[in-house]
Amino acid sequence: MRKKKKEEKKSTDGWMATYGDMVTLLLCFFVLLFSFSEIDAQKFQAVMKAFQGSLGVFTGGRTINSAPDIDMEEIPENLETSELEEVEDFKRLKALIEEYAEEQGLQDRIIAKIEERGLIIRALDNVFFDPGKTQIKPEAKKMLLYIGDILKKEELKSKHIKVEGHTDSNPTVNTALYPTNWELSVMRATKVVRFLIDNKNIDSKRISASGYSYYRPVAPNDTSENKAKNRRADIIILRSSYGKWEPN
Repeated sequence: MRKKKKEEKKSTDGWMATYGDMVTLLLCFFVLLFSFSEIDAQKFQAVMKAFQGSLGVFTGGRTINSAPDIDMEEIPENLETSELEEVEDFKRLKALIEEYAEEQGLQDRIIAKIEERGLIIRALDNVFFDPGKTQIKPEAKKMLLYIGDILKKEELKSKHIKVEGHTDSNPTVNTALYPTNWELSVMRATKVVRFLIDNKNIDSKRISASGYSYYRPVAPNDTSENKAKNRRADIIILRSSYGKWEPN
């Protein structure tokens, strides 16, 4: 009787191995089908954005995530008319920022770029703030007022704005108020947002602040020159494709 039971158990295990082989073969079959098919890049991107949106923390499920620095100076093909107009608007605004920076002798420290997220106005090193401080420098306020005028232009009224604070990897100086670079970067971004709201009446529903410490560098934190690049404040005018959002 015992021998019979052992034989029955052995035969039960055998069908599981066959089933596993069949599932593996089916998987290989579908992988081959997928590799032979042609993918519509735009449709695939739309599906991915919809999936990402379902995991967001803002109303409608969309999170404004950091995107790779994809240069859009060369306008991509297959853009819709509204997207083409948007990029052209960004180009005109970029030229205004560059002209202003040159007039102020800040062309090496104020950078305007058109990337996948939108138009980025980047203030490097201590343009806005003194080392370890969060008070906006008096000479920087004039520039922020100029940027505020740009943000209120008719073509940007429906655009959302994200202000990001970034630091280098050096420990913070004022450890009582800002024990780490997290607090320092967040407070700096918040100060810029508050200044634009208070002095240029930017709608608070279309602007937000984020701080990333030294975890999103644009250069390795291995030299003083690179660290100066990483100490920055970014004002991003988001493209419409990133969707409308409001905090919950």
